[in-house]
Amino acid sequence: MTLIIFVYTRWLHVNPTTVGFTFLLAILIISTLWGLRYAIFTALLATLAYNYFFLPPLYQFTIADPQNWVALFAFLFTAAIASELSNRARREAEQSNQRRSEVERLYAFSQQLLVSDNVFGLINRIPNYVVECFGVTGAAMFLEEKQEPYFFDAASQALFSTDQLKAISSRGEPVLDREHRICFMPLRMGVRSVGAIALSGSDLSRETLEAIGSLIAISIERGHTVEKLSKAEAARESDRLRSVLLDSVTHEFRTPLTAIKASAETLLSNVQLGAPDRKDLLTVINEETDRLNRLVGEAAEVAQLDSHQIEFHFQPHSIREAIDAALESSRQALLRHPVELKVPKNLPMINMDLDRIAEVLVHLLENAGKYSPPDTPIHVMVEQRLGGEIVTSVADHGAGIDDMEQDMIFEKFYRGRNLRSTVQGTGMGLAIAKAIVEIHGGTIGVRSQVGHGSVFYFTLRAQ
Repeated sequence: MTLIIFVYTRWLHVNPTTVGFTFLLAILIISTLWGLRYAIFTALLATLAYNYFFLPPLYQFTIADPQNWVALFAFLFTAAIASELSNRARREAEQSNQRRSEVERLYAFSQQLLVSDNVFGLINRIPNYVVECFGVTGAAMFLEEKQEPYFFDAASQALFSTDQLKAISSRGEPVLDREHRICFMPLRMGVRSVGAIALSGSDLSRETLEAIGSLIAISIERGHTVEKLSKAEAARESDRLRSVLLDSVTHEFRTPLTAIKASAETLLSNVQLGAPDRKDLLTVINEETDRLNRLVGEAAEVAQLDSHQIEFHFQPHSIREAIDAALESSRQALLRHPVELKVPKNLPMINMDLDRIAEVLVHLLENAGKYSPPDTPIHVMVEQRLGGEIVTSVADHGAGIDDMEQDMIFEKFYRGRNLRSTVQGTGMGLAIAKAIVEIHGGTIGVRSQVGHGSVFYFTLRAQ
């Protein structure tokens, strides 16, 4: 404003109309850049400057010609209207840019939801996706079907309570606290609410929040549908496995029987054998007989565990005793795998059947040895949780187990579909381990990542 006055009073002498248009142009620029409030203030200053410097009598806040009064008020009115129009255009442009940005983010969010490779783990990652895609500071989600909350981080868990999320899901109405930038939005599938989501640090429009809720609800329904289809497929796979069970068991029994039969026929033949050759054949018979005996024992043990006919002898023992016994029994299977132990001292005693828990560890260790590349370490770890639970884990660096198979791996006779033809086994070991642990009142499970290995763990209650 000062520059305009200086130029027109010192250098360029133009008529008042030109000055007025110049002031008006400056007001429009200010309105576009900084908004209506600054533009109105500038318009008032421009009106005073226009009167003082350019309308006669000059350098006085008086007007001699009544026509100049009309010109002055026309200038002020025009400046105010132009400022409002310019400000409205600026706001609409900003809103348009914001909507475009939100639509782009919604598209990226939908891609992450609908193109996820792992639909079973999708629910756990939804709060992370929301934070990544929309730039909010925190997120939490509650699902009616599971009655469980999911949080982005510890700060989100502290900020949003489960009761708040349940209330929003039950009412089915959003709560938008713009002052504190906190939003609660129900997850609606049509008119049905399937849960709620909460965001912190959010300036998103209500329409975008509703779109986020709808996308999440759709993705959850999609996940449930895929899960049902996967379970149906798993059931069909289970039926198929039962049909090939005889083939699997027959193969496992036939291998040692073939070796025993061939060695016995050689010994009974008229072939002249030296003492070393006879000893080798007898060693084969002995080893394969032990293997066959073990297979028969596993099959019988599965049947006995199912019918609760096995007697357990519970006595106080340390978990280290079971680990040492298992390592000794698995020594042959672990020849090409270094074993790393991490067992704290002074762990409490556990009331358990020592031989049976050692058997559980043998199954886990031998599986780790069979499914891991040679010379990779196997980790055995023990930790005590709050509440007195002792957790024992066996970790390997094998191929890993995908999410769908993790729910089936403890079923009797089930074997990993990608390794059935390359690794021997009947699929009874983990089923036996599960039954033994559950009889002890514990739980057994697996955490695995394809391509990075697996961690099998079981819990027992300390005394």
